[in-house]
Amino acid sequence: MGRKKVRLELITKESTRKTTFRKRKVGLLKKAFELATLCGIKGCAVIYGPNEAEPYVWPSEEEAAKVLKRFRALPPKKQVKHMKNHEECLDGNLKNPERKVMEGRRRKNREMELEMLLCQLQEVDGDDEELFKMMSLEDMMSLLDFLDKRVEEDIPSSDGHTPDRHHQRSEEEEEDADTTKRPRKRNRPAAPGCN
Repeated sequence: MGRKKVRLELITKESTRKTTFRKRKVGLLKKAFELATLCGIKGCAVIYGPNEAEPYVWPSEEEAAKVLKRFRALPPKKQVKHMKNHEECLDGNLKNPERKVMEGRRRKNREMELEMLLCQLQEVDGDDEELFKMMSLEDMMSLLDFLDKRVEEDIPSSDGHTPDRHHQRSEEEEEDADTTKRPRKRNRPAAPGCN
């Protein structure tokens, strides 16, 4: 059973706040220990608790002092390179869902554009010169990918799996292809929604 989502705000009930602090501190220190052990890095944690005169320092004050000294020796630009305050962190978390929605909309719009392009191509009716004037190379590649996906979705093979579009030809198929080098008339299937 998963944990419910926690609202990030001050816990008003003092006893609950103290219990949460104690549990979260243990979890944070455990993660710091695991990170240092698994990745072989130097790290430290300094935690000021409520109503405590001295901070809790992990792994020890001497080790923490060494890590902080090394950090302070860095140029100021490197020190702040990956630092974030609470507002920046929350802004980043809020923008992530927006980004996903925008990418989904872009993908849907591109699919609609390709559907319309497919309808327009059917109206050209075999005039290759007109076809090449109408489409850019990027449009052609996108349309081919779009049609490949369509075919894979719509036509399962006899064993229930979708066909492999990168299948290799047998020697007989290669010979047939070499002997019949005449241009063929293309049969374009009707795109859904095109009349």
